[in-house]
Amino acid sequence: MANRLPRSLDTFSNIVLERAIEEYLSFLSAERGLASNTVGAYRRDLGQYKMFVGDNPQLDDIESFLVELSNLGLATSSVARKIAAVRGVHRFMTAEGLRDDDPTALIEAPTRPDSLPKALEVDQVLALLEAASAPGRAATRNRALVEFMYACGARVSEAVALDQHDLDLVDRTALVTGKGDKQRLVPLGSYAVEHLRRWLHDRLAWVGTNQAAVFVNQRGGRLSRQSVFTIVRNAAEQAGLGSISPHVLRHSAATHMVEGGADLRSVQEMLGHASISTTQIYTRVSPQHLREIYIEAHPRSR
Repeated sequence: MANRLPRSLDTFSNIVLERAIEEYLSFLSAERGLASNTVGAYRRDLGQYKMFVGDNPQLDDIESFLVELSNLGLATSSVARKIAAVRGVHRFMTAEGLRDDDPTALIEAPTRPDSLPKALEVDQVLALLEAASAPGRAATRNRALVEFMYACGARVSEAVALDQHDLDLVDRTALVTGKGDKQRLVPLGSYAVEHLRRWLHDRLAWVGTNQAAVFVNQRGGRLSRQSVFTIVRNAAEQAGLGSISPHVLRHSAATHMVEGGADLRSVQEMLGHASISTTQIYTRVSPQHLREIYIEAHPRSR
């Protein structure tokens, strides 16, 4: 095929993704024989997807898009069609050799149109952290990774992009690079700092001083987003939590902060949300916490 698209997700742009979508829609119309109304609906769905994921879509961006669909109040059939469109275009790109992997294969779609990713309870997070440090060569790395992501609600893309010079373990902060290459300084708790120190010590035996990345694979290269999904899901299954994604850690961190008394603006800053409305979606408080606030604050609660 002439003018073949870049194979790596990291090199995507909206223009490149738009070209891939057009080829996919042509395929649906010419070779699959889909009705024009159906192809038109897919065009609208994929246009919405392209606008949401932006110029450099990552695995967690795609998952966030699926989560966002669950908050729109759409009919189940509409959500299912949009998810099918996104998965379809990525399968098409893989089948046509336009890219080497299908990131949507790693993502579980919401089961109900009104479902948010459920935050873990604190004791469940603790069980997940313990499972992440199960014996093995990568134990200290996996524990440090999960501790870091829960400590500051980091996205997968932000964790894998983290370099050593972005960490200040004395001041207990990290400089993370989010969407649009926007950087923000986030705090780290003592547990995350402790496990990062342990990992950075062990890391020297893996790569010495030649690799800038904090989290590396066993070949010494920067850890991939797919590997982060695998690490979190394996730990969750070992902890008896079923299959969860790294996004649940981000949601749990935000939820636990709100339940602990943090204001939404502070959580917005930590998560790197452009809009406070996004923070409100990710920080839905539990009914029990809402009841405690009501009893404490409402003059007629007793």
